Amino acid sequence: MSSSFDHGVEYSSSTSATTIPVEKLTDPALNILYVRLQWVDLINNVRCRVIPLSYFLKLLASSRPGVGIAKVCLGLVYLIAAPGFQPSGEYLYVPDLSTIRPCPYSPGEVSLFGWFQEKTPYLGVDNKLTVEVELCPRATLRRIVRESSNAGVDYLVGFESEFVLLKSTKPVEAASYHSWTTTNALPSGSIVSKVLKEIADGIQASGIELQMYHAEASPGQYEVVTGPLPPLESADALIHTREIIYNTAAKYGLRATFAPRIYMDSAGSSAHAHISVHSKDYTKFAGTLSPVESSFLAAVLANLPALTAVTLPIPASYKRMTDGVWSGGTYINWGTENREAPVRLSNATSPSSRNFEIRFVDGTANPYLALAAILGAGFAGIRDKAKLTIKDCSGPQTAAQMTEEQRQALGITQRLSLTWEEARGQLTNNALLRDRIFGAALTEKYLAVNQTLASALALQDGDDEVAALTRLVEFY
Repeated sequence: MSSSFDHGVEYSSSTSATTIPVEKLTDPALNILYVRLQWVDLINNVRCRVIPLSYFLKLLASSRPGVGIAKVCLGLVYLIAAPGFQPSGEYLYVPDLSTIRPCPYSPGEVSLFGWFQEKTPYLGVDNKLTVEVELCPRATLRRIVRESSNAGVDYLVGFESEFVLLKSTKPVEAASYHSWTTTNALPSGSIVSKVLKEIADGIQASGIELQMYHAEASPGQYEVVTGPLPPLESADALIHTREIIYNTAAKYGLRATFAPRIYMDSAGSSAHAHISVHSKDYTKFAGTLSPVESSFLAAVLANLPALTAVTLPIPASYKRMTDGVWSGGTYINWGTENREAPVRLSNATSPSSRNFEIRFVDGTANPYLALAAILGAGFAGIRDKAKLTIKDCSGPQTAAQMTEEQRQALGITQRLSLTWEEARGQLTNNALLRDRIFGAALTEKYLAVNQTLASALALQDGDDEVAALTRLVEFY
C-alpha cells in the first residue's frame, strides 16, 4: 500500500469523450438508419428532430449543414411562449459531429447535439460579422470553458444522476420500496432490477464510463454515477444518460422522474456535479488546496445565492434544499466529506482524485447553463485571486446545528437563497452572472421562460397538490 495514502482513480484534464466518428455512420455493421439531432432548451427539456441517415448525409454535403428550428423553441413551456419569444424567426441548428452516440434504447439510431446559429450573419460587439446565438446553452458553456482554458485552467466534471422509478403518475406511486443502498432494492428478476441493468448496459454501450449504480433512500429512487469528462462533453453525456434512463424505464412501463423531491418524509433527487480544477501552474498537495482550487471555491461560495437560480431552477427545487436531509443544507459553507454542506470537498488528502462535489444542483437544471454559471464564477475567482475566508466545516456538527457564534468563527455568515423568488432576485442583481457570464439577453430570456414554467407547474384553479405533483413528475 502506498505510504502517501493517495487513493481513487486518477483522471487527467486531457480526458476526452468516446463517440462515433462521422465516417462510421455508413458502416453496415452498425446498421444506422436514423439520426436524432437534439438540443436542450432553457428549462431543460430535451427536444429533437429525427432524420433518416440518407437525408442527414445530404445535409452534411451541403454548403452549410443544419436544420431550421423556430426561434421560439428555446422559450416554450408546453405550447406557451414565454414573454420575449415570438413565433417569427428561425435559427439554423448546426450538428456537432463530435457528439455522435448510439441510442441503445432505439436500435438503428444515433443521437448528437449541435449549435444554434443565425441564418444571416450580423455585426457583433467587436464589429465583426458573426452567426453566434447568445441564447445557445452549449455555446455559452463552450465560451466559458475556452476563457478558462486560454488562461491555463481546465476542469473535469462527473455527474451523479438520481431519479425515481414510478409505476404510476396518477396517482404517483413508486415502483419499489427499500432503504438506502440495500440489496433488496435490486431483487433478482424484478422489473426494477432489469431496468437498472439495461440502463447500465446502455450507458456503457454509448461510450460513457459508468462507475456504479445503487439504490438511494427514497421509494423507487436510484443513482447512476458516470465518469469525469471536460465540461461540455460531460453535460452532453449527462443528457444522453438521462435519455437512456427515461426511455429504458418507459420500455418496461415505468416512468423515470428527476423531480427534486417527491416524498417529503424522505430524501430528494439531485444531480451532484464533481468538479476537479486543473492548472499547469500549480501542483496539488495532500490535504491543502492549491491557490486555484482555493480561489475557485471562494468565488463559487460568494456567488452561491445567485447560482441557485440556475442550478435549482423551479420552486419545487427548494423543497429538497433544506437542513438535515443530506441535501447540502441552507448555509453557505464547504466541508471535507460533509454532505450537509452545499460544497463537499471529496478525497481531500488525495491530490490525484480530489474534487469539489457541488450539491446544490438538481435534475431540473439545464446542465450547460448550470456548469457555465458555476465554472464562470469559479474562474472569475481564480482570475481575481479571491481569498477563501470560510473555513473547512468538517467537524461533528453541521452548520445548521451550530450556534451563531460557532458559525461566525468559521466565517459562515450567509445562507443560500431559501426560495425560488429570492434566487431569481439574486441573479437579477448579480453583475458577474448577469453581465459577464450569461449576458443581459440570455439572463432576461432565461428569467422569462423560468417564470412561465413556474406558473405552468403551480397549483391551478380547482387543482390540488396531488395533481401538481403529477404534473411535475410528468414534466421532469
